[in-house]
Amino acid sequence: MRGQIQARLQELGINLPNSPTPVANYAPFVQTGNLVFISGQLPIGFSPADEYTGIVGLTIDTEKAHKGARVAAINVLAVLNKALDGNLDRVVRLVKLGGYVNAVPGFTDHPEIINGASDLFVEVLGDAGRHARAAVGAGSLPRNMAVEIDAIFEVT
Repeated sequence: MRGQIQARLQELGINLPNSPTPVANYAPFVQTGNLVFISGQLPIGFSPADEYTGIVGLTIDTEKAHKGARVAAINVLAVLNKALDGNLDRVVRLVKLGGYVNAVPGFTDHPEIINGASDLFVEVLGDAGRHARAAVGAGSLPRNMAVEIDAIFEVT
């Protein structure tokens, strides 16, 4: 990484991990034209493996899931960094964010949890981090994680 985005990450005390390795038969990212699609990322690699596992409203609270969304968003940036050969300054904007919450039936605070990811992208990318998004509930998520984040970026 180099340039302005790297400097901003340093200011925020964020060190991008190595890009997570896919756990199934899919690509971690696909670029078509000037769009990069990042596959769903889980909140893994920064803490004990089970810190962000569970069902929101049953075995994990909203605050912890919010933090998990931020961790998953950092993993999105790690994959994007790899897709852009270490030059995040090529990002024009975050176009769309998808946020999935493993929650009990009737749970309604999905947006507050996914704000953990949305806020991170605005902190790192400024206005280029403002995006369209979906924040939805799921009956379960891979590895029993509380949240999953995917994204579409416009790049140069």
